[in-house]
Amino acid sequence: MKNITKIAISGAYGRMGSSLVKTIQKYQEALLTCAFVKEKKKIHLQNVKVIESKKIVEKIDTFDVLIDFSTPQNTLNNLNICKKYNKNIVIGTTGFNEIEIKKIKKYSNDIGIIISANFSVGINLLFKLIQDTAKILDQTYDVEILESHHRNKIDSPSGTALQIGDIIAKNKQWDLEKCSIYRKKEITNIRKNNKIGFAIIRGGDTIGEHQVMFLGNGEKITLSHHANNRNTFSKGAIDAAIWIKNKKSGLFNMNHVLNI
Repeated sequence: MKNITKIAISGAYGRMGSSLVKTIQKYQEALLTCAFVKEKKKIHLQNVKVIESKKIVEKIDTFDVLIDFSTPQNTLNNLNICKKYNKNIVIGTTGFNEIEIKKIKKYSNDIGIIISANFSVGINLLFKLIQDTAKILDQTYDVEILESHHRNKIDSPSGTALQIGDIIAKNKQWDLEKCSIYRKKEITNIRKNNKIGFAIIRGGDTIGEHQVMFLGNGEKITLSHHANNRNTFSKGAIDAAIWIKNKKSGLFNMNHVLNI
């Protein structure tokens, strides 16, 4: 049991939480010890204890790392508890505002935190390809980001799409907030240079699709990623939890976990 990473999951009955509960059962080097939920329900899995999220402190000694896919406010509450009891955390929650991101960075001075808008290996490799492409292509190439998710996704654009935009903007030395264009019905002028367009689709049960287009004169470069199921996200988050277990403090992302 010495080398086993004991993991707790917050938001265990959400789409990602449910996937995490199932995926972790396949790991020999990780053990699910607690699943925190708003309302108690029966989980018919070995070694799983279900408690209300408000009582997380009662089970604080049962886990090494918390994986949190919930809501910004709930994640911040859990961060406060993790800091108090020196527990590391993997954050997959999206939709944080700038003030909340600053709070997360402050917490990382005391505990180890991995935060990512997307935990799949493929999407993080895509981030690297986008970074390299953005560095090479000049401002004559227009940039468009298209993302598609299931009908119940609340935040828009997705955290992954915004991270893609941020990667491009930083490598172009642009201000993402000022250069972003969000499509809507209107009469527009001729497109200006140094802009990033976002197009958003919500419908059905689409798990997640992201496409980035660099459109120049005479050519178009397209980079894309399609998630066929949530297992790829779950596996990445569990691998991240194992990686962060013995870190004393710091703010990390999947690049650190994957060493890319």
